Amino acid sequence: MKPAIIFATHNTHKLQEVRAILAQEIPDLDTDLIGSAADLNLAEPVEDGLTFEQNAAIKAHYITDTLGIPAFADDSGLCVDVLGGAPGIFSARWCGHHGDDHANLALLLGQLGDIAPAHRRAHFSCAAVLAVPGQPDRVEVGQVHGTLRCEAAGSGGFGYDPIFQPDGYSATLAEMTPEQKNLISHRRRAFAALAPAVAQVLSESRDS
Repeated sequence: MKPAIIFATHNTHKLQEVRAILAQEIPDLDTDLIGSAADLNLAEPVEDGLTFEQNAAIKAHYITDTLGIPAFADDSGLCVDVLGGAPGIFSARWCGHHGDDHANLALLLGQLGDIAPAHRRAHFSCAAVLAVPGQPDRVEVGQVHGTLRCEAAGSGGFGYDPIFQPDGYSATLAEMTPEQKNLISHRRRAFAALAPAVAQVLSESRDS
């Protein structure tokens, strides 16, 4: 089955997570209609934006401009209060290179080693952008606030999930089941808001 829309990601964990979120928001969603950049063997564009929104738009428009079909993307990261909002847009490459979750986590824990629990406030932020040829972009933002543990806990999730404890919970995101995490995550909040626009694209694809 040919995808009707492309999620501009090469991250299989993120693809599974977003498909699950959209399946909860869009009745009778056929997740096979949502392809990924990895499926198409497309290169990853240079993310040189200065905000989450700009980087998400760069990724979505790379697909749309290359293939002429609808695409959506997100950019997200961890923003630590005591670090002035860093790692922020550099979350995935905080250690100096892209995609090494273990190194990123270890570096951040080291940087916060002397910071008391009361001052370890942080939030995850996600910007989701839908690009459709000939239409203005749809942009939605989601955030989840919490504190950072001094040690990693849990084997689920990815990225900084093992040290992030959301407000109102005693577990880190990595200690939660995927279903529990998807109820409260920053990505859930952004994509739940974007879901009606994605559903419209899929409906128009079926009708064409």
